[in-house]
Amino acid sequence: MVFAGKRPNNLGISNGKLASCPNSPNCVSSQSRDASHQIAPLIFTSTPEQAITNLKQIIESLPRTKIITESKDYLYAEFKSALLGFVDDVEFYLDRTANLIHVRSASRLGQSDLGVNRKRIETIRAKFQ
Repeated sequence: MVFAGKRPNNLGISNGKLASCPNSPNCVSSQSRDASHQIAPLIFTSTPEQAITNLKQIIESLPRTKIITESKDYLYAEFKSALLGFVDDVEFYLDRTANLIHVRSASRLGQSDLGVNRKRIETIRAKFQ
């Protein structure tokens, strides 16, 4: 667990927003304004309840994943890397009015994530569609 790092204290929803990405390239967010961190939100056509249930099932089906916090409009999960046990913090915020789920995926430690956070969200998106 050397590479797990400490759980950030800035997670969650604040004024309808997830935390901003740090300057390091190891974070993506659908609410980010800059191209290096920007990623599209998930779009749903089902009910919000079905969307969050579906998302939770996808997250639970992925390896080395643990859901930490869950509410009707928010999911927070930790994803652990296979090799060294690096932990990424991944958040999902359901926007009922826009039929979107905002996403934020960030590594706790290091600088580069070799695109892992972006790939993870795209994998979840592919399963979610």
